[in-house]
Amino acid sequence: MKKISILKPVLVSNQERARANRKFFDRGGSLVINIIASPGAGKTSVIESLIRRLKSDYKILVIEGDIRGSSDSARIKKLRVDAIQINTVTACHLDAFMIARVLPRVKRKYDLILVENVGNLVCPAEFEIGEDFKLAVLSTPEGGDKPAKYPLLFHLARVVVINKCDLLPHVDFNLTRAKKEIRKRNSRALIFEVSAKTGAGFGPFVKFIKLELSKKR
Repeated sequence: MKKISILKPVLVSNQERARANRKFFDRGGSLVINIIASPGAGKTSVIESLIRRLKSDYKILVIEGDIRGSSDSARIKKLRVDAIQINTVTACHLDAFMIARVLPRVKRKYDLILVENVGNLVCPAEFEIGEDFKLAVLSTPEGGDKPAKYPLLFHLARVVVINKCDLLPHVDFNLTRAKKEIRKRNSRALIFEVSAKTGAGFGPFVKFIKLELSKKR
């Protein structure tokens, strides 16, 4: 039986669409961050913490990706920033074509567009959406072995946020070892240790985001 490979053509087609999305974002001068993590890592909480610290100075849009439901986008709207919901129904990730379908709804210019991908450490890493960079969120209750088990995401992510650091005294998570595992996959990754619950560690993280926003201006 002849084996037919379809993954490469699918990814190539997606990359072409992602480049078109990138042109759209560039025309608006938007910094676009693709946020990827497993379910429960605290993606939405990290986004909320960023919004609270940035919304007074920047126009922000959040694109929420979920298989079903809109609870996360409802949380974001309570902070009085714009949010667009994408329900993938069966797909375990957002791709460039899903993003392209909602671009006609982006009627104004945004300084910062935060895309919360579907909770998954595997497929979302493979599909570009037109982002400036990928941001991985790793939470301490998950364990520090995730960079070794899911290396592609941590290889591609420009930024890794280690969330729920307030729980370090209560969970089996070796912070030093986890950071070493990240560095093995990506020596240039920027690592921020934060707690979205307490706000600890967000100063350096927000400073980095503001620097990236200034580059867009």
